[in-house]
This record gives sequence, structure tokens and C-alpha cells, in this order.
Amino acid sequence: MNKMIVVIGFGPVGRATTEALLAQGTTVRVAQRTRPADLPPHVAFRPCDVANARSVSTAIEGADQVVVAIGLPYDGAVWRRTWPLAMTNLIEACAATGARMVFVDGLYMLGPQREPLREDMPLTTFGVKPAVRSEVTRIWMAATSRVRVAALRAPDFYGPGVANSHLGDTAFGALAKGKTATLVAPPDTPHDFAYVPDIARAVIALLDAPDDAFGQIWNMPCAPTRTPREIFALGATALGASPKLLAVPLWMLPLIGLFVPFLREVVEMRFTLDRPYRVDAGKFTRRFAFAATPFEIGAPATARAFRDAAKTPT
Repeated sequence: MNKMIVVIGFGPVGRATTEALLAQGTTVRVAQRTRPADLPPHVAFRPCDVANARSVSTAIEGADQVVVAIGLPYDGAVWRRTWPLAMTNLIEACAATGARMVFVDGLYMLGPQREPLREDMPLTTFGVKPAVRSEVTRIWMAATSRVRVAALRAPDFYGPGVANSHLGDTAFGALAKGKTATLVAPPDTPHDFAYVPDIARAVIALLDAPDDAFGQIWNMPCAPTRTPREIFALGATALGASPKLLAVPLWMLPLIGLFVPFLREVVEMRFTLDRPYRVDAGKFTRRFAFAATPFEIGAPATARAFRDAAKTPT
């Protein structure tokens, strides 16, 4: 891969993808609203507001491929207003330049399910945020005759430096500081988590793939499903710490949400927490011979990264 890749969004996935591309010697440009303070040397930057069509076009100018790894504030009203506009702008910009797009997506658009999540499940009309992600999916799928798009759908993230996660600041971050971890996810309900370095590897697999991998949805492979408590315990063991956990009962979310805006937004998403949450990623695994990082490796690495960050002076 020796052509120019634009990575839009420099959160955990965008950062990991950029680092992996640089390790391959690929020319990378990062684009988002503000220049990242930790942008690697020799990586170009262009400001990009995904809600502004001209800004998006300028950001991807000259790109052969585009990785969309953006995150919007966890607010249904913001999602309803911004996500469809952003996807429309991204599609039109890629159509104008001929760039291929790998879209790092979630799984909300499948709504409440009782079986492992598959690529062929119908789009939901449930709630606000799930319905918005359904609309975004329809936008890019309607454009596949003129734009090459591959969607990589991943469940909740975790990994070194991933603060906004069920296993992030309030879990491994608290552990690293000798505090009791707080989980919104029920600790003993099996739940799939995608390791961010694995997501970066999966993105690169799609970037390297021929055009027949585009115009499709690909579910992100995860390590064999474990409970949050089991994953947390692996990290605690690596630090020689006691795995102290406090779980917020799901029935309390509507009440707590009156005072905590983030938890208010979580209420409609309880279907991702109140039952086993599993992803069927056999399609990706078979096509790319992909092996996800075991929790026995990922959880200790994540816990140690939070410990090291806690020791670093700010």
C-alpha cells in the first residue's frame, strides 16, 4: 500500500489505524476539526468539519482511499442532525474524487436482538440513535453504484488509551488508580468487545482488499465472548490488584439519567446490555483469515497502559 490514505477522525481507532499505516510506510493525512496534539511527525493534517461539504472535499483531495473513524457526541439530537449530513458529504466527496471509503461503523442499526448479530439482519426503526444509524446505512448503500464503500461494524471498543468505553476510564482507569471500578454494563452478562488494535488491522485488511470487498458490510471479529467481570479480572491480575467492581443496575438508569446526561442517552440502548451481546464475524474471519487478539493478551495490555498513563505527570 503506497498510495495516500486520509483518516478522518483521530480518536482511538483513527490513531491506531494511522500508526499501523505509518508502520507500513503508507502516506497518511489526518483530518478532523482541530489538529491533534499528538499527531505523529510527518503526518499531514487538514481541518475537516464533516457537516460542511466543502470542508470534507478539501480534506480528502488527492486521496486514493478514505478511512472514516469519526465519533459524534453521544447525544440523540446531535446524531439526528449531523450523522445523515456527514455521511452525505462523505459520499459525495468520495464520488467526486473516486476514492474508496472504509467506514468504521457500529451495530446500533440492528436494534434489539436475541441472537448473534449478522450482516444480513434488517435495519431497525427503534429509538433515536439506532434509527439514525439505520438512515446512515441506507445513505451509503444507496450510493454503492457510484462510490466504493466498505462498512466495518464493531461492538463496544476497548484497548490501551480507550477512555470512553465500558472498560475504559471507569473500569481499567479506576483499577490503575487503586479505585473501585464502575460498570454500566452488567458484569456477568456475556458481551463482545472489539480490541482497538484489531480494528486497525481489520481496516487495513479492507484497504488492501480488491474492489469486490466493497459495497458490503463486514462485522468486526472479536475474541471469544466473555463477561465484563472476566475481562476486568484478567487486567487486575496483570497489575496484581484486587478486581473491585461496582455495577450500576440497569433499572436505575432512567432515574440517574435525570441528573447525568450521558446515562440518559444510554437508556434507549439498554438492549445492548440486558442480554448476551454477541457478534457473528464469520464472514470477515473466513475472507481475511483474521484472528482476534485474545482477552488474555488485550486485557492486561489495556490495564498496563492505564497504569502507565496514571503514573505520567500531566
